[in-house]
Amino acid sequence: MFERGRNLFNIEKNSEFAFRVLLLSVPTAIVFVMLVLLGMLSPMYAVISYAVVIAFNVLLLFPVTFEMQQIKRYITKLATGEDINGEMTLSEKDAREIVSAINAMHRFWAHKTDVLEAQTISDTAVLDTLPDPIMMIDRAGNILGANLSARNFFGKNITDKNIDTLFDSNNFLAAVSKVLKKESTSENLIFYVKKPIDQKLYAHIKQLPWLSKGRAVAVISFYDLTKAIKIEKMQSDFVANASHELRTPLSIISGFIETLQTSAKDDEAAREAFLKIMAEQAEYMSALIENLLSLSRIEMEQDQKPDGTADVVKLAEEVKQALSLKAEARDMNIVIKCDEKIPQITADERQVKQIIQNLTDNAVKYGVSKSDVTITISRAEKIPPSKTFKVAKGAAIAVAINNKGPKITPENLARLTERFYRMQEHKDLNIKGTGLGLSIAKQIILRHHGNLTVTSTNLHGTTFTIYLPQNL
Repeated sequence: MFERGRNLFNIEKNSEFAFRVLLLSVPTAIVFVMLVLLGMLSPMYAVISYAVVIAFNVLLLFPVTFEMQQIKRYITKLATGEDINGEMTLSEKDAREIVSAINAMHRFWAHKTDVLEAQTISDTAVLDTLPDPIMMIDRAGNILGANLSARNFFGKNITDKNIDTLFDSNNFLAAVSKVLKKESTSENLIFYVKKPIDQKLYAHIKQLPWLSKGRAVAVISFYDLTKAIKIEKMQSDFVANASHELRTPLSIISGFIETLQTSAKDDEAAREAFLKIMAEQAEYMSALIENLLSLSRIEMEQDQKPDGTADVVKLAEEVKQALSLKAEARDMNIVIKCDEKIPQITADERQVKQIIQNLTDNAVKYGVSKSDVTITISRAEKIPPSKTFKVAKGAAIAVAINNKGPKITPENLARLTERFYRMQEHKDLNIKGTGLGLSIAKQIILRHHGNLTVTSTNLHGTTFTIYLPQNL
């Protein structure tokens, strides 16, 4: 019967409700026993009266016990994060005030949790957009967190590793140790890593302020110096090569001027021969300077997306006309073949013409005399991928420029677009050139997210194929 009543009123078994009722009724029981012993009250009336008192105590304690159990269950659900449909309502004023305070506290911390979660997501997103690797470590050197750049650079599972297992540079580990031991607030150094590839890194290790929360005690930011050093070396080599290329014709011109001023001062035949050579050298220097300026302009525009349009067929016709006299001088013909209805492309018209002209000029210059230089313009479904740079997606226009000549070896093919590079065979034949034409073509193609392929065989000659996207 008591079990059914307890279940009916939803009173917990361990609530000690019965104990409280009996404890509250003990003083009354003592009074009734004394009255019976003194003969002032009959035992039957004493029992009946005591039963009434117990019933009264049950009615008095039940609401309090019931609502306290409700509060207990409510707080337990809040603590465990269970879903609660609305806020509980109670009849007793004190109980209502307690629950109201609990609800206010719950709303406050729920709001704080939402704000903290949103802030955490926002901070993570901001860190992931940073281009340089960043990681946080605890006092033992364990990596607690890393941004997207760090995960891509050092591996996706770096948060499961210790800094000692990730780097093998003693200098770097010693710098980290100094910061972790509070011997220094920050350390800066340059060191080398061998994995995933040989790279030179700059690291900034900074101790977090004492008021920062969590296990992280230091943050490490990295900057990859490998590319910067490579660019610096390229610039240094470029200046050295340019200086060398200009120094040779200048020394020749200076030598002839000195000769004409002294020993050949009155020699008409020598003067005429020397002036011809000087004119050739001056023309070479002029072409070299023009190419250097052109290359500089293209590099300055490298990050600017072309927004004009270019008619490739029309540009090829203009190039053919411009180089026709040069081709005739070598008994060569420039032939244009193209598909029907070649569409215009999104491109820098001046630069596209420069590519076609550079490659056609090379084809005439290095081709076999009394042969044809063929310019073939066609549609391509896509641009062939490159291992070193990203190409545009979608349809493209292909411009293939072919000449008949000796096969170019694979070693020379791999170096054709290097600045100032010229094949030894061409130098031996005294064919003039600056070695910058293909470098210029490469930079223009990179700006347009296109590609350049080269094939060379003894049977079909050499073909340079330019791929330019129809739409950027």
